[in-house]
Amino acid sequence: MDTIKLLEELVKIDSSTKESANGAIEYSAKYLLDRGIEGKIIENNGHKSYVSIIGNGDKTIILNGHLDVIKADEKMFSPTIKEGKMYGRGTADMKAGCASMINAFITLSKMDLDCKIMLQLVSDEEDGGLNCSKYLAEQGYLGDFVICGEPTNLGLGIQAKGFMRLDIEVIGKSAHGSRPWEGINAIEKSIEIYEKIKTLDFAKESTSLYEGSSINLAVIEGGDVYNKVPDKCKIGLDIRYVPHLNPNEIIEDIKNNVDGNVITKLIGQSVNTSEDDKFVLKLKESTKKITNNNDIRVFGQHGSADTRFFAKENIPAIEFGPSGANWHGDLEYVEINSVYEYEKILIDFILNLNI
Repeated sequence: MDTIKLLEELVKIDSSTKESANGAIEYSAKYLLDRGIEGKIIENNGHKSYVSIIGNGDKTIILNGHLDVIKADEKMFSPTIKEGKMYGRGTADMKAGCASMINAFITLSKMDLDCKIMLQLVSDEEDGGLNCSKYLAEQGYLGDFVICGEPTNLGLGIQAKGFMRLDIEVIGKSAHGSRPWEGINAIEKSIEIYEKIKTLDFAKESTSLYEGSSINLAVIEGGDVYNKVPDKCKIGLDIRYVPHLNPNEIIEDIKNNVDGNVITKLIGQSVNTSEDDKFVLKLKESTKKITNNNDIRVFGQHGSADTRFFAKENIPAIEFGPSGANWHGDLEYVEINSVYEYEKILIDFILNLNI
């Protein structure tokens, strides 16, 4: 099946729930089996993943893609094509990447490969990836290099900020609202703490790909009546830290510089793949060759993807996928030509590794 036709069929599947995302996995498994590719469906906490391996050799390249999408209006699951673009939920994020990976995998299965290729299709990336890609990595489905087919406009997203979610509980002193000078306003104190954290050294560290970490004051809870100085407040911070920083050291730095109880809610692994990594260089060569473009963008992501689960295992991982825009939006689309280019790049990259 032509890759764009396959993409169209995948987009028609409303894979915004666990059950329907599992259905997309099952559809893909049957599609591959009908074309001679055997794999297995792995289930964890009700979420399904698909894994298949082809080729021989000491090195293993992982092609990882997610088939789940976020919720959308029903009409977005009826893809339309206009002026070289396919519109619909999941066209860019990231069923186009999956369709190209699947058909590239089928093409490569008919060739004499000197490396192994592992295709991983997962169903819960939009919910955090904990039941699929994380589980696969923990169960030993690992390799030497990972490509997650997230939409990157055929640029190489070699790094990604780590993330942490912190709550800080702040205690003040209550007083009558008409005499605020007799109390300590916990809400005001919380804002001062937030401003203080933004001045700490970790927030100012930069790299060639990042100006610095970001700190978002995401949640604030405090006060209950108008005529009382609030004596308790809790703020929630979403911190995205540049890849070379140690999250535990950041937390200690915050604890040592603020007057409040710091509670760690969540820490997410950063991705810190080197621009000089041998696989990155080879992939860049293939991208230049297929696109006839010598100016391939190499960048760092501010958000996170399933790459982080492989980075935790010290495996170089990147985000790399077709061109599109408006993912998670009502006008999500992928550029059709880039879907074909992406498939060709993957094939050229794998056939010319020689590593």
